[in-house]
Amino acid sequence: MSTRTKIVIGGVVVGLLLMPLIGFWFSLLVVVGLPAVAYLMLDPSQRKRLRRVSRKEIGR
Repeated sequence: MSTRTKIVIGGVVVGLLLMPLIGFWFSLLVVVGLPAVAYLMLDPSQRKRLRRVSRKEIGR
């Protein structure tokens, strides 16, 4: 199992566990917002490298 698959599965599990505890909209905000904030915290050069690597893997 690839690292990306493990991260996706972990995100889904966290989202499902948070939903009944804190409500649908807040759990959706956490599941979508955390990766977005993490991406925005990267340096511009790191973002460029991440986009380049992601595009290479799409064609694989």
